[in-house]
Amino acid sequence: MSGHSHAKTVMATKMANDAKKGKVYSKYGRLITIAVKEGGGSGDPEKNSKLKTIIEQAKNSNMPKENIERAIKKGTGELASEALESVSYEGFGPGGIALVVDGITDNTNRTLGEIKSIFNQNGGKMAGEGAVRWMFERKGVIAVATEGKTKEELELLAIELGAEDFSLVGDTLDIYTKPEDLETMKKSLEEKQIKVESSSIEFIAKEQVELSEKEKEQAQRLFEALDENDAVNDIYSNIKN
Repeated sequence: MSGHSHAKTVMATKMANDAKKGKVYSKYGRLITIAVKEGGGSGDPEKNSKLKTIIEQAKNSNMPKENIERAIKKGTGELASEALESVSYEGFGPGGIALVVDGITDNTNRTLGEIKSIFNQNGGKMAGEGAVRWMFERKGVIAVATEGKTKEELELLAIELGAEDFSLVGDTLDIYTKPEDLETMKKSLEEKQIKVESSSIEFIAKEQVELSEKEKEQAQRLFEALDENDAVNDIYSNIKN
């Protein structure tokens, strides 16, 4: 399993200057606002688990507290906000890889045209609804640091706590759960003094596809072009790491 969306991987490399930080903060701001609205207008992270997860991700990207609070107020209606909608697109990339692209926009027609153009210009092709999504499962993903513990110790602990699966990525162990078990698993790990680096609900490919080096480079260009679009938040694929 691959535990992180490609957009998060790309985003993590783009915090080097203020312009890039501003773009990342803007994306998290929209995610926070939408999470509040979809949570019935609740701006309390303890009563809105989706909001809590996104706020933690935003804090990990050093998003200022005032930006987070402003985004929450836009969701509750205390501050004016543009009409935002969640959008999701499906398509195929270089080497026939499957992609799901999630985002938030204030103009669905414009964003659809932009995403379609990015696919076409980077060796990809958009697909109809349902053509790709069946290849993925919705999972809770918790990344934990392996420092102070062996991989085997963490895996045994994950199994003991009810994890569905796990995968070692560098010095990080990704633990997979049912989406509804994410917060419980995270809390249990923290109670065991395990450092949780991130937690999120993501699309995980049921099966992965191996690409040639050239195809990987082409796919990376597609991911970066998609991530440059202001509306795009997450890009999931079935590329084998």
